[in-house]
Amino acid sequence: MCSLLQIASTILSVVQTIIIVHIIMSWLITFGVLNMRQPIVGQIYDGLARLLEPMYGPIRRILPQTGGLDLAPLVVILGIFILQTVIRNNLPSACGFGAF
Repeated sequence: MCSLLQIASTILSVVQTIIIVHIIMSWLITFGVLNMRQPIVGQIYDGLARLLEPMYGPIRRILPQTGGLDLAPLVVILGIFILQTVIRNNLPSACGFGAF
């Protein structure tokens, strides 16, 4: 059980990093720092968008329309923080270390 919780925590950290990279890329594209006509930029951004859309889609359907502001990444990151906190709090007891 200990190993599964550690793997889940690592996967959540990777997903969180991917979301942050996607957010920063979208800002850089919006402000004209990155150009979507460059093949590598377009491929990376589209790949990240396709990878994250299964998480964002259901949340976007639930959230109210906010115009140009997309709150789905924020909700996903908050969910990841909550899951990591639950894992972190249960890891010592699952690994047999007792409560800290």
